[in-house]
Parts: sequence; C-alpha cells; structure tokens
Amino acid sequence: MMGKLEQALLEAKTKSKKVKGLLLANPQNPLSDVNMKESLKEYLKFAKRNELHLMVDETYMQSVFDETIIFHSVLCSESLLDPSRTHVIWGSKDFGITGFHFGFLYTHNDDVVCAMSPFGYLHSVSGITQYKLHRLLGDRDWIKRVYLPTNHSQLQEAYVYVTKRLRELEEQYEFKITFRSCGYGLYIWINLKTLPEPHHKLILSRGKSYIFKEPGWFRLMFAENSQRLREGMDRFGQAIEEQKQYWIERMLEDAMRTQAVYLITCSGSLVSASGPQGWGLNWC
Repeated sequence: MMGKLEQALLEAKTKSKKVKGLLLANPQNPLSDVNMKESLKEYLKFAKRNELHLMVDETYMQSVFDETIIFHSVLCSESLLDPSRTHVIWGSKDFGITGFHFGFLYTHNDDVVCAMSPFGYLHSVSGITQYKLHRLLGDRDWIKRVYLPTNHSQLQEAYVYVTKRLRELEEQYEFKITFRSCGYGLYIWINLKTLPEPHHKLILSRGKSYIFKEPGWFRLMFAENSQRLREGMDRFGQAIEEQKQYWIERMLEDAMRTQAVYLITCSGSLVSASGPQGWGLNWC
C-alpha cells in the first residue's frame, strides 16, 4: 500500500498538484477493512515524511463485532509522530442515531480548530441534542457493560443470518453471489453483476457511489431488526428468482428464433427449410 501511496504522490507532484493531506477510513467504508497496528504506523510515518495532514475517519470504530479482530485507534499509538497534523473524526453511526446529525473532531492543531469553528454557526447542534449526547456518552459504564456487548451480539447475529441466506440463495437458484466476509461494520460488499436490475422494492448502494470502478458491486446493509432483515432477504430472493426466470425465457426465445428458420446451402443455392413444427431441414 505504501508503494501505491508514494506513486500517487509522485504523480500528483509531476502534474503540479499540491497534496496537503491523506484521508484514511478505519474501518473502511464500504469494504469494512480494519487497519492493523503496523499499518497505522506506516501511514503515520508516510504522512510525517511527506509533511501531510493525516485525517482518520473512525466512524465505525465501535462496530467491530468479531472478537478475533482487534481494532486499533490511531490515538492509541505509543506516540503520534506528528500530533499537529494528525486528526480523528467520529460520528453517531456506532449508536444508530444518525438523525442527531452530530460529529466529533479530535485534533491538537489550534489552526484547524479555528478553521472549523465558523461551521458551528451554520451547522450547529441544538442544545437539547447536546444535552442528550452528554448524558449518553457520559455513562461509560452502561456503554461498556450493556450497550456495546448487546450491539455487537446483534450485529453478529444479523451478519450470520445474511451470509447464510446468501449461500442458501446461491444453492437454491444456482446463482453466483460473490461477497466479502467481514467481522465489522454494518454492511456486506456483494457482487451482483448478473442481476442488473434488482426489483421488489430493494434499495442497494451502488459501488459507483463509492468510486468503485468495477461494475456489479453493491453495499448490502444488515444492521436492521430481524423482521425487516428477513423481509429484505425474502425480497432479494424474489428478485433473483425473477431474474433467473427472465434469462430462461430469453434463452428459450433465442433457441426458438434460431430453430424457426434455417438457411442451408443446397446445390449452390440457399433454401429456407420449415417442418411441421415450424422448423426442420430439407435436403436437396
């Protein structure tokens, strides 16, 4: 990865583009990749070496539900190599309260704080919301003992259900569904290249929305209550069944069209051949 970053930075410089920062999402959205401790160190070194601001988006830091995966925040590093250029942002998605419309910026840089302050006038958080957030986030004992274990358990259960249903749908309809396994985040990255138009009131985030070049990839959210999740996967199965039936009908139509008329070469001439069922061969 460092080689690609070095190459991208070099190409930007050759085009006279001034690069001022590196944006890192951890866990990544939508692939849900978690950066290991060693990787974070490399990013910090790269940013310091090239005098870049490192902006780390840790919005889903508390949504790692696989106990075998350890999330490392950049703030937990033994020492920040360049504290004034290292910034962390976090939001409401770990608590499922995106309707509160709030976010946090952690930085040691006074200039960054001054630059961000004017946004408070146009995008301020109401006093009621701030009070509720203060009460929620201030109860660390409840968050650690009750909320996070319950949330992780429910995410794990939903993830297991969705991946199991995807495999069942593959077997049932003989329809290949490629997806990335993960143990963190709220979604699965799946490939539905042969299912171009999923109907049945399904809404899937296209890979194009995440600047993904390869077509056919979608983000499937599984962070829902069990009833809605079952309904969504049932509709997903109906969409696959409908698409498979569509391709079967297309193949039959193509086969009938091919068999309807034959042009054969006979004695140097082209002869149209038609039998009692609308198809056949007449030899001369």
